[in-house]
Amino acid sequence: MTAGEHTSVTKGERVVVGMSGGVDSAVSALLLKRAGFNVTGLFMKNWEDDDDDEYCSTREDLIDVVSVTDLIGIDLDVVNFAEEYKDRVFSEFLREYSAGRTPNPDVLCNAEIKFRAFLDHAVAMGASRIATGHYAKVRERDGRFELLKAADGSKDQTYFLHRLSQEQLSRAMFPLGDLKKTEVRAIAKEAGLPVYAKKDSTGICFIGERPFRDFLNRYLPKKPGLMKTPEGRVIGEHVGLAFYTIGQRKGIGVGGVKHSAEGAWYVAAKDMARNELVVVQGHDHPLLLRNRLEAADLSWIAGAAPSADADYGAKNRYRQADAASHILSLADGRIEVGFDEPQWAVTPGQSMVLYREDVCLGGGVIQ
Repeated sequence: MTAGEHTSVTKGERVVVGMSGGVDSAVSALLLKRAGFNVTGLFMKNWEDDDDDEYCSTREDLIDVVSVTDLIGIDLDVVNFAEEYKDRVFSEFLREYSAGRTPNPDVLCNAEIKFRAFLDHAVAMGASRIATGHYAKVRERDGRFELLKAADGSKDQTYFLHRLSQEQLSRAMFPLGDLKKTEVRAIAKEAGLPVYAKKDSTGICFIGERPFRDFLNRYLPKKPGLMKTPEGRVIGEHVGLAFYTIGQRKGIGVGGVKHSAEGAWYVAAKDMARNELVVVQGHDHPLLLRNRLEAADLSWIAGAAPSADADYGAKNRYRQADAASHILSLADGRIEVGFDEPQWAVTPGQSMVLYREDVCLGGGVIQ
């Protein structure tokens, strides 16, 4: 919901805004303050292993949040969720990588930290709602809450929010849902917010901009093995299956064959039993394309699974256009989805999220 969209929200009501140090959360707080809400900013510290690391921006981000809250004229609370984050998000992240899958910790972070631990903390502070700088919208219809895509399709973040429950959505506000990113930066600049031109953070929050393999190597042991073609030809050695993802091209350690029509090598599969990495040549190799997938650990925003006799749009990764899809089977906590067109590099551990036009229905973890 945008700042004034939800009729049951009254002016003067206390709203706690999760503030990261970026322009999106800063403008969210500003818009809510302008709309007449009693706004408090909250800075969450979710990672503390690398406080003095060149890649850790926590200290710099907190300084930016303090500057913004001072300028807007709202109180700021700082809370440490590092222990909860390690227990609920990071441990699962390592488990998934150890099993050869490629998890999306941002999905779990939203469900377990930003809209659970943060929400609980905000309610304890006396707030009735929380707000974040996510690009998404919430709509109440007949007493149920729907998660809708943002107006700025290039920034829409419903993919990362698809595991939220009715209770979480009923208390969530997304002030940027109807704005384009360019408009958000313009509002920040006009208001004199020091973060108006700050670069968007990329990557996983606890890794930052550091080399991913270097980070993972601190927590997972290297377990070298053979790198083979689908036909069984050995073409090299991998450093450990956990360090690769389906569709990966860079960093495999195998160059393309000169004057070969097939081109670059891609990771196509992981044989966990044999500790072998299967690689293929060519972006459109048949082993990189899938007509269907299976997902488990399902989460549906409405509380019930969608109908199997309808057509849907599906995202198998963030920044992917919705793929025309249909449900092949849905039973025992698992769903099988078929696609009208083959999908490239469907990756176990990533989330498959279903949409009905602009409504995000939920999804599950690709098996």
